[in-house]
Amino acid sequence: MSESLSLTVNGVAYSVNVDMGRNLLSVLRGELGLTGTKEGCDDCECGACMVLIDGKPVNSCSFLAVQAADRSVTTIEGVVTPEGLDQVQQAFLEKGGVQCGFCTPGMIMSARALLDQCPDPSEEEIKIGLSGNLCRCTGYSRILAAVALAAAAD
Repeated sequence: MSESLSLTVNGVAYSVNVDMGRNLLSVLRGELGLTGTKEGCDDCECGACMVLIDGKPVNSCSFLAVQAADRSVTTIEGVVTPEGLDQVQQAFLEKGGVQCGFCTPGMIMSARALLDQCPDPSEEEIKIGLSGNLCRCTGYSRILAAVALAAAAD
């Protein structure tokens, strides 16, 4: 069963026809061509598919597209500012929080949501804010340092 949905993604309104059971991740990547959001585990374990729904981090692999109708969706493509990279993105580059890059979009989305809610987080709050994201490359110390740097710059 297919339904026409209005999705607002990164401030742009889209009208898409999707099956009721399709997850948001597949619609973002397939219909909208927003491939920055990654499919990792497809089981809400890795955070590679993290997006913001009304400013809150959500695993898009387990969030139905129909649930996102008439809500604000932000993907990694929507984090860039008119001046350039978001402070979180810049901090990841400066602190070496990017290695293979697969987890980076999800990490950045979680970090952005954290800093929007808690502009001056402690190290423990940063760890909790990123706890839904897995990285197999960095050992996390550079990611934590990047989020702390972004908080200081915000």
